[in-house]
Amino acid sequence: MPQSRKSRLTRPETLTAFGILLVSAGFLIPTFELRAISALLPAAMLIGLIVLSVLLLVYDQRKAANGEESQPMTQSPRRVIGAFLLIVTYALATDFIGFYVSTVTTIPLVAWLFGYRSPVGLAIATVIVVGIIWAIFDFGMSQEFPAGRFWGH
Repeated sequence: MPQSRKSRLTRPETLTAFGILLVSAGFLIPTFELRAISALLPAAMLIGLIVLSVLLLVYDQRKAANGEESQPMTQSPRRVIGAFLLIVTYALATDFIGFYVSTVTTIPLVAWLFGYRSPVGLAIATVIVVGIIWAIFDFGMSQEFPAGRFWGH
């Protein structure tokens, strides 16, 4: 019985790469309307995502051309769904309670949920990440992050 050939475009990594590429390009378009200093970080991150998704696409299509079977995208779909829900919750929390409070809460929570359990390490990572963000944007570039609706800003 002949084995049916699946399309190279329906491989999980290829679909993921296309999805990231399209969403990133869609979010990149509005950055052209922002002030240059405000658009710098989101545009750089989105362009980085576009480049990485193109690399993923090329890598996966080379594997497909060599006849390698595609692997399931995840061995733990609940973790993937949980990570997505954390991202959505973080975005909403940033709007309501502000960037810094949300980030200080989210960084250790995500690391804890993905298996990193050292309280000292979590505290150090949180201080480093938030400190660098503050130093670059608030102190260095005089840019304010959202303070949140609850605080009246």
